[in-house]
Amino acid sequence: MRGLISFFYGVAAYVGCLAALLYFVGFSGNLLVPRSVDIGASAPWLEALGIDLLLMALFGVQHSVMARRGFKRWWTRVVPPAVERSTYVVATCVVLALLFWFWVPIEAPVVWQVEQRAGVALLWSLFGLGWLLVLLSTFLINHFELFGLQQVFARLTQRALPEAQFRTPLLYRYVRHPLYVGLLLSFWSVPVMTAGRLLFAFGFSVYILIGIAFEERDLLAQFGERYRRYCAEVGMLLPRRSKL
Repeated sequence: MRGLISFFYGVAAYVGCLAALLYFVGFSGNLLVPRSVDIGASAPWLEALGIDLLLMALFGVQHSVMARRGFKRWWTRVVPPAVERSTYVVATCVVLALLFWFWVPIEAPVVWQVEQRAGVALLWSLFGLGWLLVLLSTFLINHFELFGLQQVFARLTQRALPEAQFRTPLLYRYVRHPLYVGLLLSFWSVPVMTAGRLLFAFGFSVYILIGIAFEERDLLAQFGERYRRYCAEVGMLLPRRSKL
């Protein structure tokens, strides 16, 4: 019975996260959503800046701290290991929902705007390409494990999870973090860069760089010299042909 409950919890977390991520795409691009980076109730720019920075910091702390190995060791004493990742996904959905709801657009002159049709089309194409890279990267590194479904299914079927293995499939042979490359590409590839969107893009870019530092520290601890060689031979965010 507990395995079945864990499974439905994991599925619900996965569906909720997909919905949150789809909204995040629209939120970041002002596309088809009621509230976004530039759409919503405004406030004095200093107040808006403080609120938005706080929301991004909240996301960064949750997303980084809960992903650390030390936190996971402590957290799995509180929740069953099978739902640890699903709970992480739920927490991510919560902080994203807070970001969507409380984000305050910043009233300020537009930083830059591309008006030529070719330029606009190119930037929106890069925006879409970025999110496609994100999606593809999740499947390359095991989409269902990343979002917690593999763990709850293993508990339901009473199967042991496979040991973590170091692999470099497809894109990972040329860049260590293609998922983050996709996010950066989508954040910055917009034809109209408002002050609020610039804050959003810059804030999340800083978070990505900080998150990479913590993530690579964990991977070095887990895979040792093999990952150290990988770092030496493959670029972090800029493609470099692997010699592995």
